[in-house]
Amino acid sequence: MVFDESSNMDTMPNNNQTGCCTPVYEVPEEKVCHRYFCYEVPHVKRCNTRIINHHVYRHTTVPCYTTCEENVCENVFDNGCH
Repeated sequence: MVFDESSNMDTMPNNNQTGCCTPVYEVPEEKVCHRYFCYEVPHVKRCNTRIINHHVYRHTTVPCYTTCEENVCENVFDNGCH
């Protein structure tokens, strides 16, 4: 393989001039940083409690003793006449 110095003068180091060489640019290295942002999102969930009141009427029979008085009037005639 033959190397042609005249075609690569700009990219090859040249120690004859200033002692410096042109910089060689490398392929950029990329670092990836994953950042997570957490948010609290409140959700309103209605929880209803239904109270059902049952009113149960138990009918019982309780004796209530009463008395009554009746007056009967009779007329008696001594004459024999009714």
